[in-house]
Amino acid sequence: MTAKVDLHIHTTCSDGVYTPIQVVNKAKAAGLNIISITDHDNLAGIEAAVEFGKQVDVEVIPGVEISTDIEDKEVHLLGYFIDIYHDEFQKYLSFFRQERFNRACRIVKKLNNLGISISIDNVISKAKNGAVGRPHIAQALLEAGYVNNFYEAFDKFIGNHCPAFERKIHVSPQSALKLISDAGGLSFVAHPGYISEKFLISLIRFGIDGIEVIHPSHNQSQVNYYRGITNEYCLLASGGSDFHGGKRDDEQNLGKYYIPSSNIDTMRKMLVKK
Repeated sequence: MTAKVDLHIHTTCSDGVYTPIQVVNKAKAAGLNIISITDHDNLAGIEAAVEFGKQVDVEVIPGVEISTDIEDKEVHLLGYFIDIYHDEFQKYLSFFRQERFNRACRIVKKLNNLGISISIDNVISKAKNGAVGRPHIAQALLEAGYVNNFYEAFDKFIGNHCPAFERKIHVSPQSALKLISDAGGLSFVAHPGYISEKFLISLIRFGIDGIEVIHPSHNQSQVNYYRGITNEYCLLASGGSDFHGGKRDDEQNLGKYYIPSSNIDTMRKMLVKK
């Protein structure tokens, strides 16, 4: 039987609901054999997950998700097989985690100016020592009764073009690709259905190693299209559930969106060549 692989999973070390060990347990229960934890700008959960994975026969590949931008459009990159102890990479992630915190402070200040009484301490408590992001602010708004659901927080206050929105500081794709490569990893375009074909081609020219073909946001036509792109440009193909946990649809996605282990074999061969 072919092993099931999910290469896009988040934990409490960024904006996920479950701890790294809980994620490994849930992956095991979902029938997954290999996973990658890809927290935003954070590698803190990987060591514990790798060690626990060995106990329950789930291989955990060190991963990360990084925000970049092209022409003011946010583009996410996934890095796999990262050396989690690589000094320059750790310095970069530390800088961006601090920038995430600074951005959260600016958003909270804007919300306060709108008459909304939440504090940065409220937000930090939701992050549970992970990288602070807008989902934690949305949760604070929901618990304080300012919105009726998680999505309303984005639609009304903190989403793009909303009154409390603040841009993130991004690194260029070229810089992110070099960081991932220098740390021994492979780089992939995350959920390419969210970006234009023009930007995708730009990333291919910049030297991306692969594309996330399988993702909950992709319909079958898109899956076929991105698979065709990987074949045309001799790129690697990845995929996963983009699991965060907590929401019903998200919970159902774990074990539903996956790639075969043969993709991992191809990635390992690419690493040897690099």
